[in-house]
Amino acid sequence: MPAATTGAPPRLGLPNLGLGVGLRPQHYEHILRHGPQVDWFEIISENFIDNHGYARHVLERVAAQVPIVMHGVSLSIGSSAPLDLAYLRQLRQLAAEVRPAWISDHLCWTGAATLNSHDLLPLPLDDASLRHVAARVRQVQEFLGRPLILENPSTYVEFSRSSMPEWEFLGRLAEDTGCGLLLDVNNVHVSAHNHGFDAAAYIRQLPHDRIVQLHLAGPTDCGDVLVDTHDAPVPAAVWRLYALAQQLTGGVSALLEWDAKIPPYPQLLAELDKARAAERGVFAQDAMAAATGGATSTPLGFHLEAIHA
Repeated sequence: MPAATTGAPPRLGLPNLGLGVGLRPQHYEHILRHGPQVDWFEIISENFIDNHGYARHVLERVAAQVPIVMHGVSLSIGSSAPLDLAYLRQLRQLAAEVRPAWISDHLCWTGAATLNSHDLLPLPLDDASLRHVAARVRQVQEFLGRPLILENPSTYVEFSRSSMPEWEFLGRLAEDTGCGLLLDVNNVHVSAHNHGFDAAAYIRQLPHDRIVQLHLAGPTDCGDVLVDTHDAPVPAAVWRLYALAQQLTGGVSALLEWDAKIPPYPQLLAELDKARAAERGVFAQDAMAAATGGATSTPLGFHLEAIHA
């Protein structure tokens, strides 16, 4: 069953923004010429920290028209290293300038000491990790002066010491700290395939009143594993998980992530039409993209190659 609620307002009182996409340089010209044509944009926070060039100009233009959400990849909330206060100051300053609807990052660690691997790495899911991460979430929330929204990552390996499923870890973390959840239904699909669990059961067990946002994306089928590539249309299985999540939450903000082989902007808009159809129970039958032209690069593979080079 979902974790008990704490009496806090659903979704931390944060609004349902509707359907959005990531703000990417490939689409700047189209967006400036034709307008956003979406309900909101998500930006990668690190791409706009200390950036006062053309990208910031575009961001200011679109932020005057639709809401913006900041999504980070460098918080490293699961790391054993101290929190990077310099990074947090930059994040807080960017938020003061952009005034996002909320700030999100991932349940992961991204490096050790002063090194940032730029990979979203899994952590052991047990009581010790939960206490460690919860303390850091509270510290981050106090520093930023707002709730933190955390996303379930896609994973390819697991720790043998883990003693609870990821959905339980996230639910207990949200209940303990007051943070929100960003449910990436594609990541659930990828991890469920790679580790052999039921993706729909995972989503059913989360505390749905803590889910602030959904992510959608297309992975790549590499045979034994699915890889979270964000370079293809959303497959049918993910559309069904998306519809389930929208049903269970009662409707929350959803975003299409497309970060490689990025198509023209109208194709992104067409993908959002599939999201609207899925919410009505009509599912696109897009097949899973299969890896072509050799092995797909993955974070784990990259580091194994580096170690053995």
